[in-house]
Amino acid sequence: MTRQTYTLDGISGKLEGGGSITFKEEDGIDYAPTTVQLPGGERVPFLFTIKELVAKGSGGAFKPGYEFGGSFKVPSYRTGLFLDPKGRGMTTGYDQAQALPASQTGIGAQEELANENNKVFDVFDGTIEFAVSQVNTEDGEIGGVFVSSQPSDTDLGSKEPKKILSKGIFYGKVVKEE
Repeated sequence: MTRQTYTLDGISGKLEGGGSITFKEEDGIDYAPTTVQLPGGERVPFLFTIKELVAKGSGGAFKPGYEFGGSFKVPSYRTGLFLDPKGRGMTTGYDQAQALPASQTGIGAQEELANENNKVFDVFDGTIEFAVSQVNTEDGEIGGVFVSSQPSDTDLGSKEPKKILSKGIFYGKVVKEE
């Protein structure tokens, strides 16, 4: 791991076989708060995650070239207890920025700041595709690459999310339940 890499670790879930393979994520460190910097210098925070992933593939066995994928939930980067620099939060803090008393007149001045003042906890959908490149059947291990698409942080509803495309490698171990 470096400052430029992130990992989701210890993820476990049910793996169902037959004519197709389905993996349902149930537990593990399935998120990592992350920030990327765009070419123009803008920094974009997002929650790198695969919460509640349900990934499916056709074919009954993992082998090089096998592809599977699915959708997952992307919760807000920040929780309701987070306070912005003006002390506004979803469940705590001020209802509006205290430095703006003139906007309390009720004559439409709040509309401009409605998204900044009214915090919401967003949950979006993301997708991921896996491609298996290595299989060790003796040890039950698989590895390969993934491409994930998910929205960025919305600053508790005040900004439109950006589309984040992440690429990387994955490793998995299939363990039979007894």
